[in-house]
Amino acid sequence: MRAFPVVLPSGQKYWTVLDDDLEVVPAADRWLRNLRFGRDRAELTTKAYAGSVALYLRWCRSTNRQWVSAGRDLGLFIIWLKYIPAPRGGVVPVVQSGPGAEPVRGERRVNRVLVAVRGLLSYAVSVSEAPRSVLGQIYELADNRDLPAEAQGEDGGLFYRLRPVHRLREPDTEVDRAADAELAAMFAACHNARDRLIVLLVGRVGLRRGQVAGLRRSDVHLLPDSRALGCDYPGAHVHVRRRENVNGAWSKSRHAWVAPLDFLVVSAFDLYYEERHRLLGSGGSDFLLVNLFRAPLGEPVSPEAVGELLERLSARAGLGRRVGAHMARRAFASNVADAGGTPDEVQAALGQKSPASQGPYLFPDPGRVRAAVERVPSPRGIDGAEGGR
Repeated sequence: MRAFPVVLPSGQKYWTVLDDDLEVVPAADRWLRNLRFGRDRAELTTKAYAGSVALYLRWCRSTNRQWVSAGRDLGLFIIWLKYIPAPRGGVVPVVQSGPGAEPVRGERRVNRVLVAVRGLLSYAVSVSEAPRSVLGQIYELADNRDLPAEAQGEDGGLFYRLRPVHRLREPDTEVDRAADAELAAMFAACHNARDRLIVLLVGRVGLRRGQVAGLRRSDVHLLPDSRALGCDYPGAHVHVRRRENVNGAWSKSRHAWVAPLDFLVVSAFDLYYEERHRLLGSGGSDFLLVNLFRAPLGEPVSPEAVGELLERLSARAGLGRRVGAHMARRAFASNVADAGGTPDEVQAALGQKSPASQGPYLFPDPGRVRAAVERVPSPRGIDGAEGGR
């Protein structure tokens, strides 16, 4: 079993699952196509889900289970996932398994696989390819009383939801932002104008890597007045839109939004346009960021290439850790808030529809937190001479 990319005659892409005879697994293929085109999910989402479903189907085959009814045994599947590595060259490496053995997949990876498996089984039930009893094997009915108060709704009423039966407890991981000094060091480590623009787009505009790779030249409006282009948004900005892109770029936001640009980013655009014209002339695709230094010249960079660039720059700048696009996005949101940006301004700058979505991106500057604490007046009888009596 393996995940496999599919390119349709229309140029649209998704991932499916092939069996050992390189035949498409029909049920998995229908579900993945429905995810991609029926539910408007990203190509990379189908890639991740296809790989996870391939693991599930491989386990079912190796243990002589039917995939439509193996949901009741997902506890055993979890153990298999934790200790059985992926095949290499068609052969599964011999490793120690069982108590005391070193797991080959962590809790987070196992849970992501289970999300895909539950998705496949739920879809199979919805199209009558699996009995409805399967839902009772993978979900239990829960109510909202165990949810935080802010997630229980304004009316305070009781409601029910499906809660996964099989899920590992994940270790707490520290969510961090990129430091301004780190982004400045990465900017200084760039060898060309294109890479410097990419650093600014993630760290000073707050775009995700898929949004960076998906920008078209027509999305960029650098003039103070863009009404001649049919755009009423004031000042320099870029339009962020979800599209089907040949490089697999995908904007997570379903709605289009506008990201303002400051003078530093506008200057970086000017230098990049000069560099691109010097190397490509007027050629190349309509994508903003293209290959300038390796073949195929003029073709759009991919989201993976953006991630790899940031990883190289982190090492080249001697940061001691990998600073990715999401860490840079958190730094951008935190800097907007630290500069006095209101919650609705931070929300708009991030291109988010819900005010609650900005929470994970805000990391207040320690100096601002200390200043806020020091602004709190001391109670009478504690400060000054009275406090020393």
